[in-house]
Formats: sequence, C-alpha cells, structure tokens
Amino acid sequence: MTTTPNLIALYPEIFLMVAASAILLIDMFLSEAKRGITYLLSLATLFVCAMLTMADYNAGATVYTFSNMFVSDPMSHLLKLFSYGAVALTLIYSRSYVTERGMLGGNLGGEFYVLALFALLGQMVMISANNFLIIYLGLELMSLSLYALVALRRDNAKATEAAMKYFILGAMASGFLLYGISMLYGATGSLDLTTVAKMAASGAANPTILVFGIVFLMAGLAFKMGAVPFHMWVPDVYQGSPTAVTLLLGAAPKLAAFAMFMRLLVEGLMPMARDWQQMLMVLAVLSLAVGNVTAIAQTNLKRMLAYSTIAQMGFVLLGLMAGSVGVDASGAANAYSSAMFYVITYVLSTLGTFGVIMLLTRSGFEAEELSDFKGLSQRSPWFAVVMSVLMFSLAGVPPMMGFTAKFAVLQAVLGTGQVWLTLVAVMFSLIGAFYYLRLVKMMWFDEPVDKSPLTAKGDVRFVLSLNGIAVLALGLLPGPLLSVCLVAMTKTLSS
Repeated sequence: MTTTPNLIALYPEIFLMVAASAILLIDMFLSEAKRGITYLLSLATLFVCAMLTMADYNAGATVYTFSNMFVSDPMSHLLKLFSYGAVALTLIYSRSYVTERGMLGGNLGGEFYVLALFALLGQMVMISANNFLIIYLGLELMSLSLYALVALRRDNAKATEAAMKYFILGAMASGFLLYGISMLYGATGSLDLTTVAKMAASGAANPTILVFGIVFLMAGLAFKMGAVPFHMWVPDVYQGSPTAVTLLLGAAPKLAAFAMFMRLLVEGLMPMARDWQQMLMVLAVLSLAVGNVTAIAQTNLKRMLAYSTIAQMGFVLLGLMAGSVGVDASGAANAYSSAMFYVITYVLSTLGTFGVIMLLTRSGFEAEELSDFKGLSQRSPWFAVVMSVLMFSLAGVPPMMGFTAKFAVLQAVLGTGQVWLTLVAVMFSLIGAFYYLRLVKMMWFDEPVDKSPLTAKGDVRFVLSLNGIAVLALGLLPGPLLSVCLVAMTKTLSS
C-alpha cells in the first residue's frame, strides 16, 4: 500500500494555483494599455482547467486522496465545469466595466482577474473537500479574495462600506462554522466526514453535542448561502459592490455553497438528517417569504436581485431537504439532482442578467435603478428580448429553464408527502413573479429616459446572446442536463 498522494485528482487545482501566481507576476510588468494580456491569460487558464476536469469527468471514477481529505467525484467535476464557465462569462461581461472605472489601472493592475482566479480556487477546494478543515480552508480562500474584490475601488465610499460589512459579518459566520466544527470534532474525535458519519450512525457520539454542533454549522452555511435570517449582508453588499464584483459574488460561489451543503450535511451528517432537515425547512420557508416579499419594495435593481437571490436559495434548500428523510435511494438522488439543476439554472440566469446591466452602464453612470431599463426595447430590441428571457426564467415562467428547475424541486418536495410545503413554495413563487414581470413591462411599454442606441463589443454581444439562448434552450430541452445531474449525483452518493 502506497502512502504517496494521488496528484492526478488535483491537477486542475494545481494548474490554477500555478497559473494564477504566474499571471500575477506577468501582470507586474505590463502597462495599462497591455492589460488585455492578463484578461486573455485568465480565460486561457480557465479553458485548460476545464479540459483537465473534463478528462476526469469522462473517466467517471471517484478518487480519494491525501488521507481521504480530498475527493474527485462526478458531482465535483460537474460543479467545477460550471464554475469555470461562470467565472469566464463574468470576466467577459465585466471587461469594459472594469476598464472604464479604472479598476485595472494605476496601482491596481490586473488584481481583479487574479483575485477572481484565487476565489475560484477556493471554490474548487470547497467542492472537493472531504474534511472539515479542508472545507474551511477553501471557504476562507474564496472569502478573502471576495473581500478584497468588493473593496477594490478604494476611492468609492459605497464599495468600502460594503466590503467592511461583508468582512465583519463573514468573519462572524466563519466563527459560527468553526465553533460547530469544533463541537462535532469533540463529539466524534475526527474531522474526516466519512468517519464522522460512521460515528454518528453507530451512536458512539453524544447526540446532544452533535445537534448543538449542527446548529452552529447551519448558521455558518446559511450565511454563505444568503438564507434568512443570515441574509443581512446580501442586499447591502450586492448594492455597494462594483457590478462586476457583484456578479462574482452572486454566481459561481453559489455552486460551491451547494457543494458545501452536500459534503457536510448529506455525506458527513446524514445519520442526523432528522435534525438538520427541520432546520433546512425553516430556512427555506423564511428565505422564500422574506426574499420575495421584500424584493417587491425595491427600486434599486441590484438590491432587488439580492432579495431575489435569497428567495432562489430557498428553493435550493427545499431540494436539499427533500432528499434527506423519508425517501428511498433513487428518490434522494432525484431530489439532490433537482437542487443541483436549480443552482445551475440560477447561475446561468444571473450571469446573463448582470451582463445586461453592465451593458447599459457607461463611464460615470451605473445602470442600477429599475427606471434605467425603461424603454430598453426601443434602444436595443434584441437585448430587451434576452433580458426578458432571463427575467422569465428567474420568475419560473414556462418554457424557460427556471420553470423546469422549480418544477423539479417541487416534484421532489411533493414526493416526501409535504403538500403544504409545496403549496407555500408555489404561493411565494407567484408573489415573486411580480417584480420580475414589472421589469419586463418597463422594458417594453415605458418610454426610455435615455434614447441613445445601445452598443456592445462583438464578444460580449455574442456571449450574452448565447447565454439567453441557452436559458431558453435548456428550458425547452432540459432532459440532457437533468440526466447528467442525476447520473452525477447517483454515482457520488453510491461511492
């Protein structure tokens, strides 16, 4: 038996770490006019990472390495591939935005791109972690990078305030998470998720300490997901951050947060599912209620989308809850795969939405208010169509991808026999549809405040159009992606 770690499973992470460090060094010697090289190197890095992960995905094997602290399985491969895509789209959409606002000039250099890559590295570690401390290591790597990104515009009072709020509340949430981990370690004597699951199942661990540990663990997890009542940071940070950073915060990290829930609760604490299932139910219902109702009152689009995110995460939590107790193995895989499909749907829709927002911005003007979208159809009919598709998807209107995602989650919840919970989710979805459709109405039926034609660079126009078409196409033909999610989840749960 060899004790040498299997480094092949970590090739994507190793390459990303080396490449991000190299890009940081190369960027030091580039002038502001040549900063496009940093941008292209970042996209090339993401492409190579995708190729390495795709090779692992095609192999289909589950590999544990570094004394079972790191796992490479189908679920991690799929989530990483979508994470690369999310970060790549974010960089493409935000290129003009960060250049016009001087976020790449002066003393800043290309830190925006490098920090985005290091945040992605943290997400990848979180997705593949099989140990409490490795999860925390990935979480802090991601969080510290995002704290710095939020505060990147040091001359902007809103961004500085948002960074301070995010940092303080994030540190408190990390404290909750660590305290929960310490209690679980005290009860089981191990930080390995597999060992913790065995100890909890055997009854050797003190159940009272385990439950208290889960409570603190859930508080930390709920903060990272942006679930009520740990949502206070989301609207302030979304509104105060530069729009490009808001997209980095709101898209790819949600995939990592979903993986963290799966690793900690489903793989590590499934024997205690009856306890954390009730907590997930409360978090989900509160998130649906507060997110959807509060979003109606918002006039700032980024703030509205923040509350929308809170509500959307409520659906993800419903999917996670539906797979834990009272269903067979195939039912559990179906519920978890529906939650994964929902997260992917949310990320794709959010990417396109913020892409359109950044398209409307220009030097000295932020398109953050709902009124800024009035009459968009007269300025650019095509991007009004794209934005409408994305809004319909987030609202869950057929035949968009968002409808299929909501239907899959509701079907999983209904499979557990909780009809009342399904009805509550449907009711709040109907309430939430109002503020999405209000924006569509403004784009098509209101007179524009600014009548200048909307222009976009070729690459942004192409990718944004592709983003909108993908959301519609995956709504019309969701079968392949749903099947991929189900197969990945089934293999992961059986490994």
